Amino acid sequence: MLVTGGSRGIGRAVAEAFLAQGDQVAVTSRGGGGPEGALDLRCDLTDPAAVEAAFAEIEEKHGPVEVLVANAGITDDTLLLRMSEEQWSGVLETNLTGTFRLVKRASKGMLRMRRGRIVLMSSVVALLGSPGQVNYAASKAGLIGIARSLTRELGSRSITTNVVAPGYVETDMTAGLPEEQQAAYRAQIPLGRFASPDEVAGTVVWLASDAAAYVSGAVIPVDGGLGMGH
Repeated sequence: MLVTGGSRGIGRAVAEAFLAQGDQVAVTSRGGGGPEGALDLRCDLTDPAAVEAAFAEIEEKHGPVEVLVANAGITDDTLLLRMSEEQWSGVLETNLTGTFRLVKRASKGMLRMRRGRIVLMSSVVALLGSPGQVNYAASKAGLIGIARSLTRELGSRSITTNVVAPGYVETDMTAGLPEEQQAAYRAQIPLGRFASPDEVAGTVVWLASDAAAYVSGAVIPVDGGLGMGH
């Protein structure tokens, strides 16, 4: 299986959860540093040749990718009127086009095997919106369209495609926010706290398990109730 953005945060927790149940796990990131026991690869999703090289190495060492968790993503926040063309295109190129490259390449092996699980990591922001994140929200909402189209394209070959939409999660990114901002975010969440990365990872592991074999095209929130009704 392959987890992108697997060196820290949610991606690392996902990789560790699969490793803990004995799976062969490959992780990609821009800087390296995946969890112990994983095949640790550097890969820039904006470079098609790098994506191809990563899959070639994974297939050589682990065989075809049966589970793809497309987790890698970036933010570049600013209000719409200040957002540059580069800020827009940079986030879309990594988060949306990078995911397109991953699912296209992974699906080749899955179609031959007539089985596979694809999990795309979106965000509650895709459904609720967020000021200063027009680029990020658009990229994460686009993943839902990819997943539902793939569900229809690949479903007859026993390949499921689902979306996990986390809310605020305890990561390096949220830890860097001012305390008053963190408190304001927590006040919006019915459960009154941020998620741990392990709580998101648990949902991903379930989607890849036999118990979720009939779940496809779903958007599963892990957001403490923040996005209810969306």
